[in-house]
Amino acid sequence: MTDERRTTVPVWTLATGEASVPMPATGEAVTAERLAEWRGALAAMAEEPVLTLEVHPLPEKIDRRRGLPLDAASPLARQLTEFVTRSASTSLTTAKATASGGNLFTLVVPAKHARAFGQGLLRALPAKDGGQYSTLVDSTGKFVAHARYVPVQGAAAAGAAGGAGATAGAVAAGGTALTVAAPLVLMAVAAGMAAHADRQRQLAIEHITDLLEQMRQDKLDDELSALNGCRAAVDKATAILLDQGDLGQSLGLDSSVSIIEIALSKAGLRLERWLKALDGLPPGEPVELAELTKAFPGVEKDGGVFHTHVALASLALSLARRVAVLQAVEHAQKNPGNPFENFLRALAADRQRFDDLESGIARVLVRLSHLELSRPGGIRPMFTQNEVDALLRASHRLHRLGRGVTLDPRPADVAIDIVREPDGSVIAFPAQPA
Repeated sequence: MTDERRTTVPVWTLATGEASVPMPATGEAVTAERLAEWRGALAAMAEEPVLTLEVHPLPEKIDRRRGLPLDAASPLARQLTEFVTRSASTSLTTAKATASGGNLFTLVVPAKHARAFGQGLLRALPAKDGGQYSTLVDSTGKFVAHARYVPVQGAAAAGAAGGAGATAGAVAAGGTALTVAAPLVLMAVAAGMAAHADRQRQLAIEHITDLLEQMRQDKLDDELSALNGCRAAVDKATAILLDQGDLGQSLGLDSSVSIIEIALSKAGLRLERWLKALDGLPPGEPVELAELTKAFPGVEKDGGVFHTHVALASLALSLARRVAVLQAVEHAQKNPGNPFENFLRALAADRQRFDDLESGIARVLVRLSHLELSRPGGIRPMFTQNEVDALLRASHRLHRLGRGVTLDPRPADVAIDIVREPDGSVIAFPAQPA
């Protein structure tokens, strides 16, 4: 990154427990590349998860509809406000950077710990124009992250809110002290994950709706309606938990979880059938299209049943991941001794199951994309132009199935952008690769 406008960006190192590691001297400006190197070193040396928090000027052009809004009284907003207030009282750089009251905060989770959040977090969300979403743009759409990063030391984070974590503050123990901010980290990560899962749900529903408009499949319509009907309960539960309330049966979350689990079970059974069908194909030999469509109905069409089944599985996974975040937050809040460890432990219980299903579907798509189609068998020596064209179109669609599919992706740093408005309310954006 170049420093075209010489913007000074304060950056804090936050720990979820007492930790002490070598860090650059306070006030010593560093580049983005050097900061990334330090993140890797911190992740390797610190026993507790160590994250970095940056504060940028609020860009003029932000699509706030993509984020999860939380009012000024929410735990995340309160934690962030108190963090800014205390830090500004001890750092002139921070005071200048946050004087306007409106800022964009970026929390970066090192890849070492980001893996615990689930495979689905490690992929960027595609924009409709084929690009990737980014919050750091100005009024012209230009990326505006060019900056010098100035480490800030000794700024106490917000204290525990409603029993949601350890008391925050600077911890001195040998090397450079890190700011203990478990409550702030917990709520920021939870909000970013919930926003990410909800964005995946929106994209999946848009895709499924387009597919179902191209065919008449009442059973698939019913599956979509059942899953989409879970949204209200999940949205309410998200709002209540992120506002530090208690979940009640009146929300209907239990019935929604049951519907999501049924959808995941259907996706698992379909995955088993798909893998069995692929294993039954002659290895290394071309496959007739008619034989392939028996096991994968509509695979040769853009709006086929197979594609809808894949999209429904994606929708169920996105809802399940969001529910898992809610359950993890609830578990951490009920056991406030060490919320971040409780948070990750609760997520790990379901993460492997979700990842196995997601990676299994990815393997099916990749294997299908590598298949070679053969001409239809029979005694006819010649085929019509329409038959040849259909075979070529089907082959092209098969090859496209593997685009954008990543098998066992390498862990990446995860960034969570949070807009803090002048009135103290916040908007958490979907977590994405840093």
